[in-house]
Amino acid sequence: MRTTFVAPLTPDTAREGQRKPAATPTASASSGAPENAPVVTPKPVKSDVVLAGLDLGTNKTCIKAAYAGAPDLLASAVIPTLVGYTKEGIVDNLLPGNAKLLFGQEAVKNRLYLRCVPPLLDGVIEDMSAAKDFLRHVRSLVKADPGVELRAVVGVPASADRTAREKLLVALQGIADKVALIPEPFLAALGVRDESRIGDAKYIDPVRNSLFVDIGAGTTDVCLVQGYFPSADDQVSSSFAGDRVDAVLADAIRKQYPNVDLSMVKVRELKEQFSYVGSSEGSASASVIVGGKMRRLELTEIVGNACSQLLQEVFELVKAAIGRASTDSVGELLQNIILTGGGSRVQNLGTELQRLLAEEGYEKPRVQTVGDNYREFVAQGALAAARQARESQWQRPGA
Repeated sequence: MRTTFVAPLTPDTAREGQRKPAATPTASASSGAPENAPVVTPKPVKSDVVLAGLDLGTNKTCIKAAYAGAPDLLASAVIPTLVGYTKEGIVDNLLPGNAKLLFGQEAVKNRLYLRCVPPLLDGVIEDMSAAKDFLRHVRSLVKADPGVELRAVVGVPASADRTAREKLLVALQGIADKVALIPEPFLAALGVRDESRIGDAKYIDPVRNSLFVDIGAGTTDVCLVQGYFPSADDQVSSSFAGDRVDAVLADAIRKQYPNVDLSMVKVRELKEQFSYVGSSEGSASASVIVGGKMRRLELTEIVGNACSQLLQEVFELVKAAIGRASTDSVGELLQNIILTGGGSRVQNLGTELQRLLAEEGYEKPRVQTVGDNYREFVAQGALAAARQARESQWQRPGA
């Protein structure tokens, strides 16, 4: 099975893909009507093609979609990647609309009454049936006119092999009419890129020469982004990511508090609330109900230890990626190391990674994070890539 990628990008092609359609002349301007004639407002741009950027993550999924040629978004959503199947014997009117299937946050909220299935594991489809159900739900969020063709650029982990890509294409059959698969860190760079500042001498273009570190739930991916589509040699990846930190933290809590049995959902909530590396800026303690009684858990040290393992993994991956960069590019590259993904929100992660690199002898490294909108950048970049793609660069799932 063939996998299609979007061709290398240049500033010119990137700007061309982002250009807005030319304004439609008003009736008075084009027909010579009097100045007080009613102004005809152009209708929103529509076409028979909808373009979508999809970040199908192990823990969260983001989709952004628009009609081809239109600047305005038709859909923009971030939802948990989870499918909930109703348990046998559930009474009527307990679940919303007596639904047999719930997705995303609704599945999380009603998980007591559901058999919850995460479609992905370590960034790769684990349950094909759940993946198809989930993707059908995501497709339903795109409220387009009937009969339109949906073309989707979908992010994949840097480590995704041929089998993983083929499974994704199978899951997309009947969901998207045409697709292209592109590594997630490269799409994140496109999503972070500020098109309005291209050409500004003071702006550091992340697509020109940067090192992107995408720390998701299933994988940590590091990618050299140097103005062209990255090859396999430009990427390194590890399955030690957010889910692995959850597992380490859950195990440490069980050892320190043998009578406390927390769900992985609760463990993830605690990690997201208290995660840090380096020096903690406060105590990480939480109250949980165990056997109907309130217990206070002191988590500062064990949260720090779990997150420190992630920091060390990221450090090793970044060193490996830097070693693959050319001598001519590495100086500028070290000034543009960018952390994204959910793991980038670990307190002090960028500062501590920068410290480790400096202590290792790397010349004036500069590490930054993408900010609060980290969940959207891969999908945003995927939509940008979809707008730039030529007809020959799309493939039909299963073809």
